[in-house]
Amino acid sequence: MKKCKEKFYITTPIYYPSGKWHLGHCYTTVYGDAIARFKRMEGYDVFYLTGTDEHGQKIEKRAEEAGVSPKEFVDGLVAEIKSLWEKLDVSYDGFIRTTDVCHEKAVQKIFKRLYEQGDIYKSKYKGKYCTPCESFWTESQLINGKCPDCGREVQDAEEESYFFRLSKYAPRVRELLTSTDYLKPESRVNEMVNNFIDAGLEDLAVSRTGFTWGVPVEFDPGHVVYVWVDALSNYITALGYDGETQSDKMKKYWPADLHLMAKEIVRFHSIIWPAMLMALGLPLPKQIVAHGWLQFNGDKMSKSKGNVIDPFELLPRYGKDALRYYLLRAMPFGADGAYTGETFLTRINADLCNDLGNLVRRTMKMNEQYFGGKIVAGTAVAEDGPMIEKINSLYGKVKAEMDVYKPQVALEKIFELIDAANKYIDIAKPWTLNKEGASERLGQVLYVLTEAIRVAGTLLLPFVPSTGEKILASLKMTPPDNNDGLTYGKVEKYETVALDALFPRLDVQKELAAMGVEEEKSPDAKKDKGKKEEKKQMETPEEEGYINIDDFFRTKLKVAEVIACEKVEKADKLLKLTLKVGEETRTVVSGIAKHYTPEETVGKRVVLVSNLKPRPMRGIMSEGMILCASDGDKLVLVSPEAAINSGAEVC
Repeated sequence: MKKCKEKFYITTPIYYPSGKWHLGHCYTTVYGDAIARFKRMEGYDVFYLTGTDEHGQKIEKRAEEAGVSPKEFVDGLVAEIKSLWEKLDVSYDGFIRTTDVCHEKAVQKIFKRLYEQGDIYKSKYKGKYCTPCESFWTESQLINGKCPDCGREVQDAEEESYFFRLSKYAPRVRELLTSTDYLKPESRVNEMVNNFIDAGLEDLAVSRTGFTWGVPVEFDPGHVVYVWVDALSNYITALGYDGETQSDKMKKYWPADLHLMAKEIVRFHSIIWPAMLMALGLPLPKQIVAHGWLQFNGDKMSKSKGNVIDPFELLPRYGKDALRYYLLRAMPFGADGAYTGETFLTRINADLCNDLGNLVRRTMKMNEQYFGGKIVAGTAVAEDGPMIEKINSLYGKVKAEMDVYKPQVALEKIFELIDAANKYIDIAKPWTLNKEGASERLGQVLYVLTEAIRVAGTLLLPFVPSTGEKILASLKMTPPDNNDGLTYGKVEKYETVALDALFPRLDVQKELAAMGVEEEKSPDAKKDKGKKEEKKQMETPEEEGYINIDDFFRTKLKVAEVIACEKVEKADKLLKLTLKVGEETRTVVSGIAKHYTPEETVGKRVVLVSNLKPRPMRGIMSEGMILCASDGDKLVLVSPEAAINSGAEVC
């Protein structure tokens, strides 16, 4: 295939160097990397940008506490984040620091230009300020008197400030959000329009005088540029924009094709950033995609909340591809994902060790055992048709999902082929063919399997690069530089080599103990045990079998809509349901197949136990339980009496 000449400019946020990195930080960057790698495979001229946001009051304060200058303080932390991206195989093309001299000079010019054309004016700010988020808020925007983003305390702030005429651009920004697909998912659009624009978009304070660690306002040195104006400008200054003229690099790559970020910074990117670009007369980015949070114990991972999972601790034990795979499979598009040690380990065992690892190891071993690793195309028969069709259609399915930035679903499609290949082995029974001396048929079966592994392994490269490379190496192939050959029969003969296990099987309980999960739970467990024993002594025989109100309210019930359903193979009683729960999508396996067909369930609203611990059922991770009522042989789904939105709580 001829190389595609189109450019693709993708950015992830420039991160505040906090000194404590967690999986939530990793998700956006790994997500962006998978998209960038896939686009490169398609032949795009990709520029993938990330970096660090190093100015602001909180940096100045932490540096002072550490007894060093702010620049010395951030230098060490930037080295850490670069090390993390290297360990996770992040293939960025540009890394910008807001302390880069060229960036600071460009920001000064941008600020001065907006001031001179009347889009920035001087006044006095009075309101609320969240130091951790570097965000100004009005009283009406607070939630329970606290920052709506992080939930922490805000401070009264009153100081002389320069203001950007954000209100001037409100109609144009509203039109952008409501008439185009600039912001995805759509739920974020409604949030921005209803909560910020239609509620009355106020002009934005864009300078501070209460600290000095920032880009000085060139014509008024007592002021430093507000961190979000400083940080947002990185997307164009990284391309060489100097505040006045566009460099050749900017002419080539701007506007950005995709700004990728977590939902808490959507307001800055979907309202403030396009308004700034409108004021500068520059083209707008093509699209913003805002993903949810990777939650732990039901809350966003945050250092201040003490619920972070440190990737530097997980990487040496489980490897970069296991971590990348989990992140990309755990997060449904636009919705929150939930991390637990058990789901992380189970995902590695079920998908990477059992499904993928066993397929590759078994096939390569049979190739070597029966044919000395030399596999050639034979004559396909009817039984091969479904597998060949799945191989031929896989690239199109993966591309369709990656074109709308859904790596989770793209991986599901790849693993559908892997699952089909494992079932094909069980049906074709190569060992039986060998015993019967059916060498021609045996060779064809192994050729089909090897082709499936080649196509799946190639398409895994953007998601788990090292694993994809190992798979291709077992076929004595190197990663292709384009998407040619991703169909059946493109490689007529192979010389394969046996491969050790791609991922070792993990002892989940042992690994949980190594993670410290048992130690974390033990103090509470002891308290709970003591309380239960004390309560049991107080109970009368008549009370046994009852629960108290606290036990009841530990169960979280939500309304869910069935948007897809299929039978679980080789399981007469089980259906696999895909549920829409508000903005979230979940998979649930339920034993209702003898009472409902898949077609009957689609469109129904059901009641979901949403906080039930996920567990694998027949190789499928079931994320909850739906409620049914039974009377003898009769079983019916529990549904709300009247129409109500999915995600509504049952109380």
